[in-house]
Amino acid sequence: MQRADRYIASFFLTISLATPVVVIAAPAPQEDRGVYDRDHKDYHKWNDHENEYWHRYLNEQHRKDHEFTKANKKEQEDYWNWRHSHPD
Repeated sequence: MQRADRYIASFFLTISLATPVVVIAAPAPQEDRGVYDRDHKDYHKWNDHENEYWHRYLNEQHRKDHEFTKANKKEQEDYWNWRHSHPD
């Protein structure tokens, strides 16, 4: 019986020591930072307002409607350049 108590105590000790490490190592949600614009070295919150600008950009550029996340890197860079020249 004494052996079982040691295993249980060791188990709870391991759990109590590992829990803070797991919590600290968890990455922050992407929504907090937004989308990173490499050329301009800034973040943009992607919300309904930004989504409206994205669709406006596609319309002005005569491009097929699609989500920003489906756009290739060049198209995303072109959008951020356009967006910086069209402030709110």
